[in-house]
Amino acid sequence: MGQPMWHLEAAHQWDSFAEGWNSSSQEMWEQGSRKSIVPFMKRYIPKGKAILDVACGDGYGSWKLAQEGYIVTGTDISQKMIELARKRSEKRNIQFIKADMVQLPFTDQTFDAIMVINGLEWTEKPFQALHELKRVLKKDGFLCAAILGPTAHPRKHSYKRLYGKQTIMNTMMPWEFQQLAIENGWKLIGEEGVMKRGVNSEMLAQLPNELKQALSFMWLFMLQK
Repeated sequence: MGQPMWHLEAAHQWDSFAEGWNSSSQEMWEQGSRKSIVPFMKRYIPKGKAILDVACGDGYGSWKLAQEGYIVTGTDISQKMIELARKRSEKRNIQFIKADMVQLPFTDQTFDAIMVINGLEWTEKPFQALHELKRVLKKDGFLCAAILGPTAHPRKHSYKRLYGKQTIMNTMMPWEFQQLAIENGWKLIGEEGVMKRGVNSEMLAQLPNELKQALSFMWLFMLQK
C-alpha cells in the first residue's frame, strides 16, 4: 500500500522545514516547550526499555532519551529530518529510520513505549495512526502523546481550510484526542500541561482540567495499551 497524497505532501513540507527546525530544536528541548517531556516519560518508563520516537524530527528528543539510558528508534516521514538526526548521534542505543507512522516497518509488539510529540496532527486519519502505534507496542506498553493546545502557533498550518483549501494538518483539541484514544482502547494513566507564556500556577489552581487544556500550548498524555 503506497502513501496517501496527504502524507506525501507532509513529507515534502517537513523536508522544507528541516533546516529551520534543526536550528531551534535544542532550545525547545532544553529550555522551551519540550523541556518537560523527557522527565514526564521517566516517571512511567524504566531505563533500559525500548522506545520508539515517532515523528522524531531532527532527533534531538531521541538523543535525550538515549542519554537517559533508553534504547531508542526514531522514525520520521521526512528524509531530510532523518539525515539530520543521523548526524546528531552515533550512539549504540539509538537508530533512525524513515517511515510513515501509519505504516511502520516493525513487527507486532516490538517496543516497550512510544513517544509521539505533535505528530498525530499531521496524519490524515489519526485513529489509523493510533491503531498502528498500538500494533507495534507491547502488551501494557506506554504511549506518550503530545497534542497542541487551542492557540498554539503551529495551528497556522491548518488555517487555509477556512477558505475551502486542502490542508494537511488535523487540528484536534487535546480533549478530542483523549476521547479518541479512550474510545480505541487506550487507558489514560497520566497527563500534564505545557502552558502558554504568561500563564502561571496561581491562575490554574481553581480551574477544571478542560479549562487548563484551553490555556495550554501543548498537552502531554501518558496512555497504556
